[in-house]
Amino acid sequence: MKKLTLLFFLASAVIFAQPDIGISGAVEWDTQRIKAEISLDLVSAGIRLPSGRTQAESHLSAGYINLIKPNLLRLQIDSSSTIADLVDRGELSLLEIEAIALQSSQIAPALSPDLRNISASHTIALVNISSVLKRHSRPTPVTRTLNPVSAAQYTGILIIAAEELPVHGMRSSTLAVPCLFPKIWDSDMNLIYEYRMLEARDVKMARYFPLQNIFQNNPSGLSAELQEVVGDRPLRIFAQGVFGDNPTDLIIDRIDALSIISSEENRRLLSQGRVAIILNDSVLRYNFSN
Repeated sequence: MKKLTLLFFLASAVIFAQPDIGISGAVEWDTQRIKAEISLDLVSAGIRLPSGRTQAESHLSAGYINLIKPNLLRLQIDSSSTIADLVDRGELSLLEIEAIALQSSQIAPALSPDLRNISASHTIALVNISSVLKRHSRPTPVTRTLNPVSAAQYTGILIIAAEELPVHGMRSSTLAVPCLFPKIWDSDMNLIYEYRMLEARDVKMARYFPLQNIFQNNPSGLSAELQEVVGDRPLRIFAQGVFGDNPTDLIIDRIDALSIISSEENRRLLSQGRVAIILNDSVLRYNFSN
């Protein structure tokens, strides 16, 4: 029944995606935003200005909700699930997805120079989505070790995974890709980091950046945006591999993992989401349209 409901929903969205109204936009993992523009062809919709301005804006509002939902459903949550999978399993409702869409910031509708089209722009913060999905009432303790090593106190954790990496358990390599809740494993396949370890619901689990952000002309080499996440003395780690149905989870060397989990101060970096991941530019953004 859930699959039928989802198929009906997707079919209804296609109906709205006719030539007179459409959507275009992008998921930007580096800026942590989904941007979308809804455009209505006034001529094909039979709307005349100025008397039809209110009707046109009403069409845009209704079109936005129905056209953005399929794109939200495709969003990768973790290595094995999209939002559509959560809906199919009954872990998230379509009404909750609509509520997320309605939290967007909007630029007021504007007419094209030839007055044939009217469009409105929306921006959804990815943290609004991840906050809804964090169901745990209290954080899971960060992994500890019985054999701690001496480790410096760092201001953040910076994992570099911009090149193709070996896929765990397979004789292949691929680029790591972003998701809302990436996991970090050590080379012995112990789980080091997952979203239930976060202290607060509105904290981002990890921020993604392109490679250029670690080659800046300053003492730390880090961009200002990256320093906001990991500070100026982060533990810099080169990922050793990727793991999962989709290559969203990173594998780091056991020695690097011990540097994190051997002290309370460094473990707190995980629970506070002071984690940044450097990925290949090609995976940090994808466009969509209907």
